[in-house]
Amino acid sequence: MDVKSIDIDAGYSGRQAATVVGISYRQLDYWARTDLIRPSLTDAAGSGSRRRYSYRDLLELRMVKTLLDAGIRLESVRTVFEYLRNHVEGDITSAHIVISGQSVVLADGEELVDAVRSGQGVLNVLSLAGVKNDVDAQLVPLHGDDGVAAAAV
Repeated sequence: MDVKSIDIDAGYSGRQAATVVGISYRQLDYWARTDLIRPSLTDAAGSGSRRRYSYRDLLELRMVKTLLDAGIRLESVRTVFEYLRNHVEGDITSAHIVISGQSVVLADGEELVDAVRSGQGVLNVLSLAGVKNDVDAQLVPLHGDDGVAAAAV
């Protein structure tokens, strides 16, 4: 199976989501309990219930991990996601984020006016399009030859 045949409508268990994104299940659970990224298909509803994450959830989770790996504080990541959800329509992985120290600015088209005015440090543009490729590559082992997600672990 190749990346092109991944079913983006499939649901993923918490353990599968954590594996695909490259985080611990405990971290995933914390992010869900603190409303950073909640599973959009099925949320936990008490002891024994299972969360189900969508493909878009996996992309958002990977974006969070990417920002944290870039040195952005979790509080700032929460602010970034609030802004992205309110201002980016459609595929949020098509957005570009400008990182300068602990400042995070959304690059909309070619406008970096606010970032340039600050004049502090070197700006790093972090393309979120690579997030989709990373998630897709991790999903390939989870799917059988028929393109259907394996049973939840």
